[in-house]
Amino acid sequence: MNARSVFWLSVAVGIGVMIGVAVRSTGHETGVIAPIAGGSPEVRQEPLPRRIGPGPASGAPRVTPSVARTGTGSFTTIDAGTPVRGEAGRLEKYRVAVEKGSGQDLAEFAQAVDRTLTDYRGWTAGGELRLQRVPDGESADFTIYLATPVTSERMCATGGLRTEQFASCRLSGKVIINLARWVGSVPNYKAPVGVYRDYVINHEVGHELGYGHESCPGPGKPAPVMQQQTYGLSGCVANGWPYVDGKRYRGPTVLGG
Repeated sequence: MNARSVFWLSVAVGIGVMIGVAVRSTGHETGVIAPIAGGSPEVRQEPLPRRIGPGPASGAPRVTPSVARTGTGSFTTIDAGTPVRGEAGRLEKYRVAVEKGSGQDLAEFAQAVDRTLTDYRGWTAGGELRLQRVPDGESADFTIYLATPVTSERMCATGGLRTEQFASCRLSGKVIINLARWVGSVPNYKAPVGVYRDYVINHEVGHELGYGHESCPGPGKPAPVMQQQTYGLSGCVANGWPYVDGKRYRGPTVLGG
């Protein structure tokens, strides 16, 4: 074999090695796991759920109150309803449920939810929405769950949301409140836990009603209820209500939020 033939053979071998490396890299990046001896021929990793906030790497606050980290994964619902609240508009019916083994009182949680949703600063204040809690067994538009951190994470993940056992979330027909946040709020919120509870209920129910995320309109101003206040106030002041001084209070829309 002459020198020119040897040269072109070397080039061909080199290109073949590069193609082989590229193929292996592409397979890894698409989440294909190599076959395991004696096991299934191929397993595809499910994509990670989408994180709904900045996450701990971006400085998300962490707090660990004394609450049950996990429960049974099943829920008990209250067997009583309420009158329709709100003057006019479409009627949205909701149910309230508390996880078994969470150590939380169902009646107390239901009363807290009702107080928030029927407040004069709440979602019914605009005269375009009515709300009613319905008893177990009656058809509801959505259910508000109080779930332990482990259970809430699992529930949110079924909708592609990654809460890392920290945040609450909303899926279609499901408002999922993280027990640790309900009991302990978040650090640096600079407001009583009751204010945070009003916020988290109104925020997640707001998503169920079709509202997206908003941002702080300016330092020292009330935080819009659709701002992700769990992850920081960004210079705003804690606020749990969609209506402030009798008017619908909003901030700049967060694209993709």
